[in-house]
Amino acid sequence: MSFLKRMKEKLMGGPKPEQEEVEKVEGQKESLEEIEVEVPTIESPIEEVVHETSQEAQLGTTTEAIKLDQHEVLEETLPEVEEVQVEPEKAEKPKRGFSAFSITEKFKSGLAKTRNSFTSKVNDLVARYRHVDEEFFEELEDLLLQADVGIETVMELTEKLRFEVQRKNIKDTEGIQTLISEKLVEIYEQGEADITEINIQEGELTVILFVGVNGVGKTTTIGKLAHRFKQQGKNVLLAAGDTFRAGAIDQLQVWGDRVGVEVIKQSEGSDPAAVMYDAIRAAKNRNADILICDTAGRLQNKVNLMNELEKIHRVISREIPSAPHEVLLALDATTGQNALQQAQIFKEATNVTGIVLTKLDGTAKGGIVLAIRNKLHIPVKFVGLGEQMDDLQPFDSERYVYGLFADALDEQLSNSKD
Repeated sequence: MSFLKRMKEKLMGGPKPEQEEVEKVEGQKESLEEIEVEVPTIESPIEEVVHETSQEAQLGTTTEAIKLDQHEVLEETLPEVEEVQVEPEKAEKPKRGFSAFSITEKFKSGLAKTRNSFTSKVNDLVARYRHVDEEFFEELEDLLLQADVGIETVMELTEKLRFEVQRKNIKDTEGIQTLISEKLVEIYEQGEADITEINIQEGELTVILFVGVNGVGKTTTIGKLAHRFKQQGKNVLLAAGDTFRAGAIDQLQVWGDRVGVEVIKQSEGSDPAAVMYDAIRAAKNRNADILICDTAGRLQNKVNLMNELEKIHRVISREIPSAPHEVLLALDATTGQNALQQAQIFKEATNVTGIVLTKLDGTAKGGIVLAIRNKLHIPVKFVGLGEQMDDLQPFDSERYVYGLFADALDEQLSNSKD
């Protein structure tokens, strides 16, 4: 399925379950009609179908065997007919603010600054170059680098584009945005599936460790993530492990009160590992589903910070051998290449499983998402697209790319409907 078709499906909210069931039943009906002996149609009332099938089953040994087989097929089909009639009424509606359309719109609006800067320049480039040639690729590379996509990613992208242009014998620049979009998604996903899923331990305590330097929005992100889990019906606890930054514990407590979750804490200057120990015990006693742990971010004291993170990790693993189940690194998207350098440092110190990219709506260089993924092979699991509580969204590579090329792709999506 092409990128445009996938985005069209997401914008429409995905395929309708009832339509899939109707098509499935119609397919079964067609297979029944291929049998030489006449079979009552599925549109008949259920009682008449069963009655007529029972009568026909008495017509003879051979006919009886055929009819009994058909009756079994019908018995398997009838519950699905009932399901088609009933399920649309029971289908659970998406929660407000989390529909496919609204999430797509959040990516579109959240990436407005990057789109206005990057995509407008791409559009100008396409307008100036009627043909795809080497000069076109050179200017495209410059634009991608200005958007913080990263040199390795830029080289890989343009190489893929050159290959596709040659393979498909593309001469002009019409529709080149769609081709760029498809290749960006391919580069980000790297052939992996479900890379943005959080490793939730169903029926057991899930421990999520947050790391990152001070000032990137780590505590705010923890609060928003706790809100998200609570909206899903999870019992959430927070651990105030940043015991050295003045006001850090109070800030997390404010978020705990706002979201309505308990914060396990000690006094300022306490051993962060001891806080984690208390938090895990409290989470077990309260039958919590998820424990989110804050940590210090004093990158200027790199050695001590990394030793502290290692100690926290050991304490958590001793209490729950499989934990922490996620180590999420908070990065400020507005810092560009500095965010990439921070990611490299934290990756060396701890097993970072995912990135939470904050303030993506506040930068014109949103290409840093691709640079981090392609250089460090760490997936971006959440992105901050605004100040509201539900503006922390699971990262979606297709919606992200759509957010970058929204105007051009909207026009092509509109044309594809005709």
